[in-house]
Amino acid sequence: MAPAPPPPPICLPFTGKKPRRRLSFSSAQPGGSPYTSSSYSGNSSFTASQLSRHQSYSSQGTMSAKRGLETTRDIDALTFYSDSEKYDDIPTDTLPTLPSGKGKKDKPKLVRSNTMTGSKKSKWGYGWGIGKKNKEKEAEAEREAAEKPPSISSGTNLPMYESPRIMPVRSNTKTTQFSKMTGMTGTTSQTLARSNTRDTQNTMQSHSSKASRSTQNTQNSRRPSQRSGNSSRSNALPTRPRLDGPADSSSTLVGSALERKIHPEESLTEKVDTSDRLSELRALMMKEKDPLQYYIVPSEDAHGSEYVSSSDQRRKFISGFTGSAGQAIITMDAAYLITDSRYWIQAESQLDSNWNLVKAGGPANPKDWIEWLVEHPLISNSRIGIDGRMISYEKATLVNSKLASRGTKLVYPIQNLVDIVWKDKPAKSRDPVFLHPIEFTGEHSTSKIARLRDWIRSQPPEVSQYSRSQEPSSSKINIATLITSLDAIAWLLNMRGSDIPYNPLFHSYLFVSLERAVLFLEEPKASEDVNAYLQSIGVERRNYTEIWAFLRNREWNSQGKIIISPQTSYTISLVLTHFRCTVLPSYVEHMMAIKNDIELEGLRRAYLRDGVCYVRFLAWLEDKISQGYDVTEWEAAHRLTEFRRKAKHFMGLAYENISASGPNAALPHYSPKKYETDMISRNAPYLNDSGGQYLDGTCDTTRTVHFGRPDPDQCEAYTRVLQGHIAIDSAVFPEGTSGHQLDVLARRALWKDGLNYLHGTGHGFGSYLTVHEGPQGFSSNVPLVPGHVVTNEPGFCMFVHHVNELQKNLLQLDNAGKWGMRIESALIVRRCKTRGNFNGDIWLGFERLTCVPIQTRMVKESMLTKEEKQWLKDHNTRCYDMLMPYIKDDKRAMNWLRRESQRQIGLANPAPGGLTVDWG
Repeated sequence: MAPAPPPPPICLPFTGKKPRRRLSFSSAQPGGSPYTSSSYSGNSSFTASQLSRHQSYSSQGTMSAKRGLETTRDIDALTFYSDSEKYDDIPTDTLPTLPSGKGKKDKPKLVRSNTMTGSKKSKWGYGWGIGKKNKEKEAEAEREAAEKPPSISSGTNLPMYESPRIMPVRSNTKTTQFSKMTGMTGTTSQTLARSNTRDTQNTMQSHSSKASRSTQNTQNSRRPSQRSGNSSRSNALPTRPRLDGPADSSSTLVGSALERKIHPEESLTEKVDTSDRLSELRALMMKEKDPLQYYIVPSEDAHGSEYVSSSDQRRKFISGFTGSAGQAIITMDAAYLITDSRYWIQAESQLDSNWNLVKAGGPANPKDWIEWLVEHPLISNSRIGIDGRMISYEKATLVNSKLASRGTKLVYPIQNLVDIVWKDKPAKSRDPVFLHPIEFTGEHSTSKIARLRDWIRSQPPEVSQYSRSQEPSSSKINIATLITSLDAIAWLLNMRGSDIPYNPLFHSYLFVSLERAVLFLEEPKASEDVNAYLQSIGVERRNYTEIWAFLRNREWNSQGKIIISPQTSYTISLVLTHFRCTVLPSYVEHMMAIKNDIELEGLRRAYLRDGVCYVRFLAWLEDKISQGYDVTEWEAAHRLTEFRRKAKHFMGLAYENISASGPNAALPHYSPKKYETDMISRNAPYLNDSGGQYLDGTCDTTRTVHFGRPDPDQCEAYTRVLQGHIAIDSAVFPEGTSGHQLDVLARRALWKDGLNYLHGTGHGFGSYLTVHEGPQGFSSNVPLVPGHVVTNEPGFCMFVHHVNELQKNLLQLDNAGKWGMRIESALIVRRCKTRGNFNGDIWLGFERLTCVPIQTRMVKESMLTKEEKQWLKDHNTRCYDMLMPYIKDDKRAMNWLRRESQRQIGLANPAPGGLTVDWG
């Protein structure tokens, strides 16, 4: 690693009479002081209990309640003094206005470039060109400081920290946010000092390993308090407190928020030794009447869910791999995990030596587990075991057809073998279901069921081509449908649950015939209100496990066929037999994919509220980093969640937060853990992909920002990603066009530079349901129609871990493991007017739901067309207009939003001497 550049000539961080802006202290009204008279006595000898802590000057949770103080501020009153929650009505007295660009205040300002953090405006300067007036203030401040010891309550308004275990000593900003894994058991110094100012803005250049950070943290904490010897006035400057251990902003978190931060619902990720589990499983494979040579453990549950409950995480148990996609295949002498490129690095870090990782879709590798299985050299004349409930009808028939020529077939043991090995398997959830009001659904369940029954009647009966009679028999007529998809059941019945993390779903089956409907749901989940509701819409309720007896005994009491979807479990098709079932695409999936006007309006409100939270978060994060604090990826994700918790109709997260910096941002599904997280880098892009679940909509937003000065490669890649994002957003296309046909628009700009991304461009999402929904998307051949909602998320993610030089050249992986970026917004498919209107009113376009500005710092203006520049300006101006009424009481967020909406595109090249033009 190259040595760090020399420090600036001098840093004057706390001169001047203007107090530093802080976050609010809500227990004291605006203008009040957060400090008590006993907070600090003005001398150099004090105890930890005397320290009070301001809430705005840190980035990770270490604050605990003060002990031994009889009179203290009411910590329960601490809040974010920035929330205005009336999202439904925009204040009429607030009309956003943007500068015309003609005034003097709109002109760019010349400031000295900070090579560590980019061309940001420094509040204090670096001693160059700060003016005679400011220099006189500095001299005056030095004289005052030399005459008396610095009093924290006097004029400098420094932050105070409270810690019952250690005294605040800060020696190196690089280590202030260090992980709690250090133990916080260091010596208790009683001095307030800062010894290494140079490292304030250079905090991320030595994060190659957690061990190196730990070593440096220990060394710096023992370093005596001193400043560079070439500064004659350094001892006279007021000093900023320092901490041994993590510095954070827990003082803005109280009650349950603070508790969630100190004790998150997560555990340390450890590599699991799977030797005993595999041995037991292989023993069970041999005990079968006809021994099994292979056993498949899918990721899905009995309903084909993408995300599953803890009791259905069988693949995670047997392999130790926690990703949401992947299949485990166990033979008598080996074990294989097949997963796609999103999870290669994660799998390599989590699998133990018993497992072989198969990188599906990689160079010379099979595209999926089915192709791997069919092409396996030892697959001939084998018996492959799998739980028939965990594989869909579609996949089972495909595998069997491919294996038949090799004398191999799938077999379905009566019991799931992993369940037998899994001795401490969690019990299934018994959380109650609840009703979703009509004000959010826009349509009564009785109406939805009626539409479904009309569709059943409209399906033609099956008539054999060899039949002499053209009149179908009663046994060939479709009379009912069995719904097994959990989101389809929840949508059809206007009910929600909490059996699966991040998804408001409940385990159930739903049988709908022309005369009756039966919901198979465990009794403890149904309250009296739910039972009364089901009765009112004509739905019977039976226990969840009674579905099998119901199907075997044909309790619908009439001749005819049952319609199932291709995603229905293969076991259900076996119980019904092909004589009694018809396989057709799910009509409920089609119904729920087309949002009604109420659902669309709910999504607009939900994305507006989520945008407010996102903007407040970005303003908070940039403020902390600009002050020199180190913030972990986990802390950033946690803080965004806390902002969302205060939003109206918030019900939880839509998926696990993706908060990633540097190499981690190259992993599409990376999610930090509290004790296994990296610091957010100032030299690489930071990516946040997250969303909230609200009663009126499911949100999914991604933004990539940079807190320093991006290099040319980052700017070019980001600009190409933005161009693809704009191309999809502004597309106009005729009816009948599928998302797959539009996908090339998102990749075209990247392809010009020989760049690409391997994840999908976008997917459908639900209305307070799942974040991945529906048949539509940019990887689907299903035509887009008005009412569809899709995400638009091109990116540039280099997530291949180990590649040789030949593969790097072939795949353009020069930036593998450095950084990644993605821009994601949600769209509604709408009809649009065109000038030519060829063939009539058949033209479609998109309406953008997401209301979060796109940072222009990494955009290379010379690469954009005139239309693309105008699109970017219009988008950020629109975000300002829509969000400003809801954050006008939050100064920090308001200033950030105004600056981002007015900021010019890109950064000017540094002039000689390090001068840059900062448009902020």
